[in-house]
Amino acid sequence: MTSASATTLERDLLETPLVGALLRRRGWQLAARGALLALAIVMVLQGLYGSQLAPKNLSTLLTWVHYRGFLVLALLLVGNVFCTACPIVLVRDLGRKLVRPFLSWPRALRSKWIAIALFVGVLYAYELLDLWGDPWATAWLVLGYFGAALLVDVVFRGASFCKFLCPVGQFNFVSSTVSPVEVAVKDRAVCDSCSGNECLRGAPATPTTPARRGCELGIFLPKKVGNLDCTFCLDCVHACPEENVALTTRTPGLELADPRSRSGVGPLQSRTDLAFLAAVFTFGALLNAFGMVSPVYALQQSMADFLGVRAEWPILGILFVVALIVEPVVLLGLAAWWTRRVLARREGVLRIAVRYAYALVPLGFGVWLSHYCFHFLTGFLTFVPVLQSLALDVSGVALLGTPDWTFGGMAEETVYPIELGLLGLGFAVSLAVTWRLAAADDRARPARPFAPWAVLQSLLLVAAVWLLSQPMEMRGTFLGG
Repeated sequence: MTSASATTLERDLLETPLVGALLRRRGWQLAARGALLALAIVMVLQGLYGSQLAPKNLSTLLTWVHYRGFLVLALLLVGNVFCTACPIVLVRDLGRKLVRPFLSWPRALRSKWIAIALFVGVLYAYELLDLWGDPWATAWLVLGYFGAALLVDVVFRGASFCKFLCPVGQFNFVSSTVSPVEVAVKDRAVCDSCSGNECLRGAPATPTTPARRGCELGIFLPKKVGNLDCTFCLDCVHACPEENVALTTRTPGLELADPRSRSGVGPLQSRTDLAFLAAVFTFGALLNAFGMVSPVYALQQSMADFLGVRAEWPILGILFVVALIVEPVVLLGLAAWWTRRVLARREGVLRIAVRYAYALVPLGFGVWLSHYCFHFLTGFLTFVPVLQSLALDVSGVALLGTPDWTFGGMAEETVYPIELGLLGLGFAVSLAVTWRLAAADDRARPARPFAPWAVLQSLLLVAAVWLLSQPMEMRGTFLGG
């Protein structure tokens, strides 16, 4: 039995004891979203009114150390569970009880270009404003995020903010292509005989059951392939009257080489915006890590001296343009040109670059994973004294004990091999995806189209290893200032 994405249903997590029973209940999502909303409120309040020393404030510490670490580990081990429990959805649903959405998202904007710009904008603001060290600014970023999502989703139907705007959502969507779990149909024949399409449209209330909504991101499950644009909300699980939806294990990364058209996304090889998102995701991982090692300061100073500029924003802007536009265009263009030469086809360079750009995603995720795990593993206990201090400030009594600011995490020399292992894993999956793409292009001699992209990925791997080998700032904690 196979799903719509050709994933063998070796194990359906919805059929496992305890876990499956929990996931089939709608209440757990409400509880998870409520808990994260309460935590977000505490973070915002402390960011606005608490100590403005970043290591002593939950706003900066949980946002830039713990949240990002948990995020990438969850994506690696399970999937897009943070979108599943996103507290913004709870706020949006409450807002929609007061204001009913009355517009559809404009057709001209149904792409990822705005989301890409916002994703780059967040990375730029993070560096320019030193957000990891500014609790007040981080709190306002969180408030702005909630406010923007609420404003969009009380005006536009569906999950328009999630699908077309949310920078964190795009990060999760791209990363989840290498996750080991996927929402898929159990038996396509059951879907073929279905006339209600409840997984997409939802189902009205009955005397015995409440109303159930379908996929707000417009994914028709029988034609779903992979995890792109899937928030793991499990609304399709609750809506399907035949219980024909599985949360199944699969081989990570293979969807990136799948040429089939997929519901809500279409064929990947026709989506220049998604390919550019994959490239920005990968090169952005390297740029974000580069911003935390000492050579970046020497480079910025040299650029400032050469240009006669003292303000940071134009220097940083140039670095972003070079790293996220010039480098991807040049390197992917050269690899695509080489591929075109060896295949001796008239196929355009852009079309080839779009098709192979997705193979960079596992390597890019390996860089994000290694980088964020460094901060998380070396500082995962730093929240303990912050909570102790918060309890002391609120109650005047050391309810959780006297704050001990020596709490940290694993030693850097212990974490470094883990970083290299995670990076190597991403590199291996990228090569595997590239080989499948190359085999589809040249069955007789796949090594020919494989070589250009293997060279490119090897260059990116060397750059990543060099970055991870540099002393890295342990931002937002007492461990590194």
